[in-house]
Amino acid sequence: MAPYGTPRALETYEIAGIVQDFADASRRAKEAGFDGIELHGANGYLIDQFLRDGSNHRTDAYGGSIANRTRFLLELLDAITPLWGGGRVGIHLSLTNPAGGMSDSDPVALAEYVANAVNRFGLAYLFLVEPVAGPMYNPEAPRLAPTIRAAFGGALILNGGYTADVAEATLQRGLADAIGFGTLFLANPDLPERFAAGAPLNIPDRATFYSGGEKGYTDYPALPHASQGAP
Repeated sequence: MAPYGTPRALETYEIAGIVQDFADASRRAKEAGFDGIELHGANGYLIDQFLRDGSNHRTDAYGGSIANRTRFLLELLDAITPLWGGGRVGIHLSLTNPAGGMSDSDPVALAEYVANAVNRFGLAYLFLVEPVAGPMYNPEAPRLAPTIRAAFGGALILNGGYTADVAEATLQRGLADAIGFGTLFLANPDLPERFAAGAPLNIPDRATFYSGGEKGYTDYPALPHASQGAP
């Protein structure tokens, strides 16, 4: 982590250029041969800053009401989905994540509005970071997954502190179509194999996160195999 300067609000006239930047990046990704793209609207980044009223204090057409705060996201999707088709585009949200001091006065209403608003694009999925355990878990935060599940017509992927058992139970209850794993995958390069075998997991070393080196990224051991060392 490194210090950064205090940001300023975009002038209204600048926003169209930012939308074009996203569209250009999307086009370059397609030209490079990617199969699809994910629009990152989480974790305090730009789209998230527009969506949540803890950061969005604008008084123009992009601030105030939930509809106005969602405008930037919808303009991005309007620019990107014609290039790919909605089925090759996903969206990543974390509407209760406090990273960077982010907050919203009514995340449930925001989640419902956004989930309904993006339905017209026929997106491949909506990826929601909403911790159920771990250091980012907040038991007092409202659960948004049921609201989004009811409002969003596409596939829902949940992420945040899941174990194999909790993930399976969540899928069995129909609360999501898939579960994403980040930290556990970082520490366990063979995570699916370990889940399938019920094998013990490497413990992630958070002291090495964002370290800039290979330690804590490429040095976690994989499971030993019975065939290793055999002629």
